[in-house]
Amino acid sequence: MEAYQHMKKEGLLALKKGLTAQFEDIKGRGLSLDMSRGKPGAEQLALSMGMLDVINSSSDMKNDTGVDTRNYGLPDGLPEAKRLLAGMVGADPEQVIVFGNASLSIMFDAVSRSMTHGVMGSTPWAKLDKVRFLCPVPGYDRHFSITEYFGIEMILVEMTENGPDMDVVEKLVKEDESIKGIWCVPKYSNPQGYTYSAETVKRFAALEPKARDFRIFWDNAYAVHHLYADEREQDQLPDILSLCKAAGREDMVYEFVSTSKVTFPGSGICMVAASEGNRKDFLQHLKIQTIGHDKINQLRHTLFLKDMDGIKEHMKKQGEMTLIKFKTVWGELERELGGLGIGTWTYPRGGYFISFEALDGCAGAIVAKAKEAGLVLTPAGASFPYGKDPRDSNIRIAPTYPSLEELELAGRLFVLCVKLVSIDKILESR
Repeated sequence: MEAYQHMKKEGLLALKKGLTAQFEDIKGRGLSLDMSRGKPGAEQLALSMGMLDVINSSSDMKNDTGVDTRNYGLPDGLPEAKRLLAGMVGADPEQVIVFGNASLSIMFDAVSRSMTHGVMGSTPWAKLDKVRFLCPVPGYDRHFSITEYFGIEMILVEMTENGPDMDVVEKLVKEDESIKGIWCVPKYSNPQGYTYSAETVKRFAALEPKARDFRIFWDNAYAVHHLYADEREQDQLPDILSLCKAAGREDMVYEFVSTSKVTFPGSGICMVAASEGNRKDFLQHLKIQTIGHDKINQLRHTLFLKDMDGIKEHMKKQGEMTLIKFKTVWGELERELGGLGIGTWTYPRGGYFISFEALDGCAGAIVAKAKEAGLVLTPAGASFPYGKDPRDSNIRIAPTYPSLEELELAGRLFVLCVKLVSIDKILESR
């Protein structure tokens, strides 16, 4: 295919006419397609239905050590739930506190608590003149929503295939005491699907922040979400907790993980893993906030998933399902956009997203064009703080939720929108 930038005006106008006819045909079908968020599809959720049968009215409801999970007790979680979640990221179970269904709520509480009470005895952030966070971009919109909610200034750091630009990260945290944290999705990142290199993780552990209350928010959300069953095709991530401890900076990191997309997103379990000092800091506030989280759900998960071997087998089945959907989208992008010079995309080996880079100034128009014909995508700019993509080029594609039939139609519509908006942009620039 000839690159659009090399085509003459007459050729582009003729092409646009044919593409517009195709677009109007699809638009006239009254579609309702949703690729706005990384939600598991119905077939993925069905894999966990057996978890609803491992406990019933005749169960004794006791855990391995005889604790009655129906009652109060063990505010930091069942020991077997700690082992299960710790195993997902290679942490020590003794570092873990188990919470409810959403690790995002732990992150929100950690920032909120830091604002009102400080971090391990430091000055509460709300009493400081300025509080800033580093935000690798493109990144996870819900992270940025938390810091925006609390009025924390966000500083953009460019993502590379190896992780955030560590030269920038190292310089900023060393020089600026107002920088109190950094958001990280270190494995199969949202939205690009990149995994931080071993060198990047080592550099994180060796950071020398000027602020003693600086924390790395290590959201390892996709730790076990591989697309490929063969371990040689899976990304590997070093254990940040042990590296920080070896570097004498064990308090510098909070690590989060959940079963939200392993079992049921609305009914999972999650954890924070951290140093003993950070654990005590969390627990002294947690004992005021709650008497304990849902231990019956923790028991249900441990009986169903059992251990890391059980998680691997379960996620192998999920990977087979999601890979088909990723390949469906990749195939459409390659067939229809390959060689046209109007878009590039990522090929992650895990996670939930494909990151698409359109021509500068086109992302918002592409998303709006798709919505016009019944396809809802993540809002353009959502992967950047304040919802503002400086280049207006990034679009997050979430392939997992639609059925295969819907996905094929959504892919066709998406590439039509990319082509039409790109032609207009190129003609406008001439």
